Amino acid sequence: MTLAQDLENLEQLRNRGSLSEAEFEQAKARLLQAPVAPPLSKVSALNGLRRSSTDRWLGGVCGGLAKFSGLDTWLWRLAFTLLLILGGTGLLVYVLMWILVPLESAGDARASLDGPGRG
Repeated sequence: MTLAQDLENLEQLRNRGSLSEAEFEQAKARLLQAPVAPPLSKVSALNGLRRSSTDRWLGGVCGGLAKFSGLDTWLWRLAFTLLLILGGTGLLVYVLMWILVPLESAGDARASLDGPGRG
């Protein structure tokens, strides 16, 4: 959504009585003060993918994918297992990612343990 659309939605919420005048002003100020980050290109977004050094059974691929995508680790393990059973591609993809995706540094691992939302 664009800033104009967000402001229009806030105005509609205020007109319907869902937002008080003070809540409307706070939300509007937050929208206007928020820095607009340029969208990441797909290549630069993929550069953030790292194998996990803390959430790992074998190579940390599923733990790294979980941190990167926001899905639980067990879902990635299940997906790779199903791909392995259904033709063996899961093993091939896992091994390639184990080789090609770098391991996260110790500083990244500590920050993820200390930060909120671990799981």
